Amino acid sequence: MRYITGAVALGAALVLGTLATTAQAVAAPAQPARTGGLYAPSELVLTMGQGDSRATATVQRAVTLTCMPKSGGSHPNAIAACDQLRTVAGDFSAVTAAPSQRLCTKEWAPVVVTADGVWQGKRVSYTYTFANPCTMTDGRGSVFDF
Repeated sequence: MRYITGAVALGAALVLGTLATTAQAVAAPAQPARTGGLYAPSELVLTMGQGDSRATATVQRAVTLTCMPKSGGSHPNAIAACDQLRTVAGDFSAVTAAPSQRLCTKEWAPVVVTADGVWQGKRVSYTYTFANPCTMTDGRGSVFDF
């Protein structure tokens, strides 16, 4: 009798364990497949705000920019922004240090721009402070033009 009780308990434990595993498998949501192919991802969040530094700036606008596998996101001119970043190999310093195209006043009304995310598979975190809105839009291209 002792062996029969142990066998019944073992069988019940196996059945309950199988049911619990099946319930977990059914409840787990399916993960979406990545369709980027062999290309490294390039997805960024760009922000613009007023303030002296990233820590103290009040964000006024923010957009997303996806450049791989195709240009997209909420950036108003994603194709031109991605083309500009590809031209400078993702170097945001080259974007913000473009040569001056016009004269701007010397007023101090700082504008902070940031770029965070992934560029061609590498983590990116970039911050730059312009002296005023005029110097920010002075021939810098389309990356921070939103």
